[in-house]
Amino acid sequence: MTFDPNQSSNRIKLLSEPVGILGAGIAGLINAHVLLQDGFTDVTIITRDPSVGGVWSRDRVYPGLCINNVHGEYRFSYLEMPPPEDGAETGGHITGMGMCDYLETFYMKFLQDKAAFKFKTEILNVKRNDNGLWEVRVEDLSFGKVDILNFARIVLCTGVAIPKFPAGLDLEAANKAQFRGIVIHSSEFRMRYDDILAAVKPIGSSNDQKTGTIVVVGGGNQPWILNRAFPSICAKLANEGRKVINVFEASDVFLASTSALPASIRKSRFLSLLSPHIVLRTRLERFLHTTALGSWITHSILRKLEESSFSAYNIPKDSPLRNTPSFFWGIRTNDEGRVHPNAYYSLVNAGKIQLEAPAKAIGYSRDSKSVILNNGAELAAEVVILATGWQSSWAKIFDKATAAELGIGRHQPTINLQSVPEWNYKTLRNPPAVHPENETQKYVMSVYRGLVPARNIQNRDFAIAGALFSANNGYTSEVAAHWISGYFQGDPMRLPPSAEEAIRHAETRSVWMRRRYPNMLSWVNESYSCSLDFWTWPQAADELLEDMYLQSRRSGGNWFTWPFKVIDLKELATLKEERAALRLKGGSSLA
Repeated sequence: MTFDPNQSSNRIKLLSEPVGILGAGIAGLINAHVLLQDGFTDVTIITRDPSVGGVWSRDRVYPGLCINNVHGEYRFSYLEMPPPEDGAETGGHITGMGMCDYLETFYMKFLQDKAAFKFKTEILNVKRNDNGLWEVRVEDLSFGKVDILNFARIVLCTGVAIPKFPAGLDLEAANKAQFRGIVIHSSEFRMRYDDILAAVKPIGSSNDQKTGTIVVVGGGNQPWILNRAFPSICAKLANEGRKVINVFEASDVFLASTSALPASIRKSRFLSLLSPHIVLRTRLERFLHTTALGSWITHSILRKLEESSFSAYNIPKDSPLRNTPSFFWGIRTNDEGRVHPNAYYSLVNAGKIQLEAPAKAIGYSRDSKSVILNNGAELAAEVVILATGWQSSWAKIFDKATAAELGIGRHQPTINLQSVPEWNYKTLRNPPAVHPENETQKYVMSVYRGLVPARNIQNRDFAIAGALFSANNGYTSEVAAHWISGYFQGDPMRLPPSAEEAIRHAETRSVWMRRRYPNMLSWVNESYSCSLDFWTWPQAADELLEDMYLQSRRSGGNWFTWPFKVIDLKELATLKEERAALRLKGGSSLA
């Protein structure tokens, strides 16, 4: 096929139609940039925050906050990232402040004068109006003014925007019990940091019985946000000399070493190949996951990584920090990098962070000063920090009719489960116990590739960014942004031929996620439940590239070296030009 010039006017009209991007985090920023690069002229980004960055915005990050990614990851091909100042000590890990600075620089360099930004603007509701446009009702948080904005297309990037407060521990419960201390969610830590330090004095500054205690509730890295909330907060406060008690039922498995892992392991496809994808794309993957020898090799390597990490920090055999899911069966994994004396695990070993585990905080005592644990203990506390995760923002901004129209809510499967593959991989034998709710509430999601509500796929006017759960959000977010832009433009793409086929594909993936992670709650959060490609993010990105008829496995290498080739964001730098060439060669699919 050749390019039809008669369709150029349709393309010009499409590119001039307004696009709304809901959220100004990493997904929102890269989608705005790719859309602008592709010729969209009317792009508006809406965020309730006073600045860009989302979870890495300036009012959320703080010194000491560290993320699971190392330098060279979690950025975009368009802009280099300065190396972290303490990279030699941490193994090159990126800091929260570093991410904040990077995203603000990206905004100022590429977006500030090219897109419309609405800061301090709360999204109240999103629905399709009678004219077929997306109607977004917003409130200006500075003045309280409510307005209606209309868009031809929407990219939903709000994700996990609502803090999750467990029953019995929220502010209402604290007030009812007349708890006199400070109670905050971990998302408020930066804003309340000075209040916390004022409420709890350093150990040794006066009579130790009066200096106070900070109780941090939560021991698991929240799987939809890679900021390591509980260890970073505990470590930050302990390093400030405060008494810290960490309460948790189970901890996270973690990677750690006495020296930085080589890039050929840490930044390559090596670890991804040890995790089975829903489609085993290569001979090596099929060997590792469908043969007895391959399965033994896979689990042996991961067990060795797990044990060597515990050993690197000298974690005792009876420590509750060893009460973790395995590398293979879980997605809650922290990358601690090089052993560091100021890190969470070092501070626990040194007695500077006290553990109450396994235990669960269940409420506040009638003495107005203590937190009650399910083992009967009561912990006196001046400050309680709830590192208890996030909820999806979707339920808040979509009414039931719109959610049903798009099909973005969790629901019982609509497909025949008897027709779903069993995935009898050798590595999936002997799984951990199935979580009770996974057995009794077999929910699924119908979001195709984690990017498009399957029911709406043929309309090409609504996409989701940031719900593809990945260990390298920079890489996958950039590939997904190109996918979304091409999808909006009607570019030639490998897509299901109907909404029904898209629904079947998406629901099959949900069943796979439950098979792959039987003790994980695959519907715990709608914006996290669309795609669990934590370890298998390279395979997921390859699928998106192939959907666009672009080269996958772009880091290269021969039959022997390709698993160890470093994945560099620079390999995505030419996607725009490659897509444009294919568009001209293959013709536009715009009607």
